[in-house]
Amino acid sequence: MKGLLLAFSAVAVPVVVVAQTPKRASTQHVVVAVPDSITWNAAPPVLPAGAKIAVLEGDPAKPGPFTMRLSFPDGYTIPPHFHPGPEHVTVIHGTLQVGMGAQLDPTKFNDLPEGTFGLIPARMRHFARAKGDVIIQLHGTGPWKLIYVNAADDPRGKKAAS
Repeated sequence: MKGLLLAFSAVAVPVVVVAQTPKRASTQHVVVAVPDSITWNAAPPVLPAGAKIAVLEGDPAKPGPFTMRLSFPDGYTIPPHFHPGPEHVTVIHGTLQVGMGAQLDPTKFNDLPEGTFGLIPARMRHFARAKGDVIIQLHGTGPWKLIYVNAADDPRGKKAAS
């Protein structure tokens, strides 16, 4: 019986010590993005001119979680590209047309209406076009990158060549 009491004491003391260890203050905070309060800016130069971006959480250019929205005018097209990580996209407004493949083929577009969620695996080649004004939301773990299948489609190279 004495041995059982000693064994119980050996287990119970560390549990009490752990239970009494003060917890660190949380660095979490609430993020609420009301549509009318979202600040839009010109999208990064990796995207063709005309898009706007609103970063809602994190920094897409840095490691860690992020949430951002992109706004595209009617007819806005992103040539075939891919991302090193999975792309989580939700259509917030309008209809986004998306096609899979390494060549832009309008016959391969699928309409993704408002409210649609899609997950495109890492490195999967795809292209997109706005049918009307479109807002999408992307979330994931940064850094977020977009790599064009054809380097000549990269707008950053076009600006340098001009």
